[in-house]
Amino acid sequence: MKRDLTKNGARNRNTFRVISLGFLLLILSGALLLMLPAASRARTVTPFSDTLFTAVSATCVTGLIVRDTATHWSLFGQGVILLLIQIGGMGVITIGLTIARLSGKKIGLWFRGMMQDSISAPQVGGILHLTKFILKMTAAFELTGALLLSPVF
Repeated sequence: MKRDLTKNGARNRNTFRVISLGFLLLILSGALLLMLPAASRARTVTPFSDTLFTAVSATCVTGLIVRDTATHWSLFGQGVILLLIQIGGMGVITIGLTIARLSGKKIGLWFRGMMQDSISAPQVGGILHLTKFILKMTAAFELTGALLLSPVF
């Protein structure tokens, strides 16, 4: 098998590493936050294996649980799980780009290329507009769902 030694191949490997590291850090941070006594209703430390499984499941948006979310986790713990679901669903790079934009930083070509790779966009041009569209549509669908479900809750 021929190895791709072009600059684009190197960029793809670098993007893969950054995205993988971002997800790893997100999962470990989520697991550690879920271990805090404030994350459980009983105010006890949840074992790392349970919190790690929960964090991976939430970040990868699979929905598998070890502990019942409604009864075991406190409001803080449920908030951590919800945040993991949001970031995992939209992607680490999309959230990173959004935070950078909100903080007023200029988005360079390197970050735009990484964003292009992370969402499989055909070209770098217009990537910021596409990200804005993704965020607006996500917010619109979630708000619609919340409004439709609000009478039930």
